Amino acid sequence: MKFYPYKRLNRPITLRVTSASLKLPDNSRDLLNTSAFSTPQRTVALGVAQHEDWVSARIGLSATLPPGATDADAPWGDLRVLAVLTDGDTNVRTTVDLRQDGEGSKEWSGEIEVLRDDHVGRADLAAYAVATVDGVRGRSITETDNGWTVDVAAEEPLGGLRLDVKQASFSKSAREWLRPYADVPWVVDTSGRLPLVMVNTDVEGFSDLLGGESGGMENKVHELLVSQMATDVWTAVFHSAVGDLEVEPDGSPVFPTDWRGEVLREMLPDVVPDLRVEEALHRVHRRRTGDAGWVELQTRVHYAAVRRAGAAKALATVLRALQQMNRGDKP
Repeated sequence: MKFYPYKRLNRPITLRVTSASLKLPDNSRDLLNTSAFSTPQRTVALGVAQHEDWVSARIGLSATLPPGATDADAPWGDLRVLAVLTDGDTNVRTTVDLRQDGEGSKEWSGEIEVLRDDHVGRADLAAYAVATVDGVRGRSITETDNGWTVDVAAEEPLGGLRLDVKQASFSKSAREWLRPYADVPWVVDTSGRLPLVMVNTDVEGFSDLLGGESGGMENKVHELLVSQMATDVWTAVFHSAVGDLEVEPDGSPVFPTDWRGEVLREMLPDVVPDLRVEEALHRVHRRRTGDAGWVELQTRVHYAAVRRAGAAKALATVLRALQQMNRGDKP
């Protein structure tokens, strides 16, 4: 534990990557789609577009300061938010100032440039809030506790929702809470440090099918099952995250700093489109705790979960395989 001889914030900064693009040798720019970065894994994969000769990358950033950072009576002044990219292999350190989105806002945004020649593998991306405290300039008052990784070579981020998957006989499990669910193939538990998916080995052949190593049509069904399971997981974790929000004295909900906060930031743009995530969280919180609107929102929650689970792609794969089988072709 570190001790500081001045007042600081006791919560971290939440840092997000909002965009990524590559500058090519002809000075054109290739805007990468969202598959290039994973919010739950906090990873950017700049090799996703398979441009071996790119010159630099521009990464869009958004940072949220914890409550109290911008209060008028805060014990600091000259507040700045810095994004810092550090590469331990090449000893390169790049620092940029982020811009405050509005007067008094806890949201700051900006871009950081990653020069290809400065990096050989992975670099660490973090954010720091610095201010003048007790007359001393440049003191850090909070920072990210979980930064991002920028990988200049990887073709995909370590994507997907981080979760724990375990198998057990629900009817015989030492976990007594599983026994009432002995007739279902899986359940999701969101009470722990990570979401937990329990797979029921009582369902004959189900574990083998989830292994997805049989080939042919079994692989296609495996993908469909995994996407259905992922849909259930995304739905469950969203409801867990939004159902246990801390609120500020004025009733405003606060983004959680663990995986629940990341889930909300991932899904809210689809649950409440055309709003910034902070405004979307307010609206969802009002609907959940108010008299109306929560039930109507469930279709959007399911839509957001289905998109992230890749259910449409998995279903299309199975349908194509079935059509090929019906025509007598090989899947």
